[in-house]
Amino acid sequence: MDEGKNVLICIRDGEPNEKNPFSPEEVKENIENHYADEISLGKVKVMVIPDICSIEFGRGVGYDIIERIPPTEIGEISATKIRKEMGL
Repeated sequence: MDEGKNVLICIRDGEPNEKNPFSPEEVKENIENHYADEISLGKVKVMVIPDICSIEFGRGVGYDIIERIPPTEIGEISATKIRKEMGL
């Protein structure tokens, strides 16, 4: 978004468990609440996708494949730590 581009946030469709007590729908709702303004402007879309283990592509059809490495402070976010702080 900092580059003026639209963003698609995908959430893997997995069953809640001891390590992750939130359903994909709960995660989606939390993200949508956080980005409500951007969603209303069409800048962000959030969706639940099948629980996949890889992304594969064939030939290029007019789009770029760009890997984005998050900033260190983002890469260090721990969902486990957040759940512990929430008492879950």
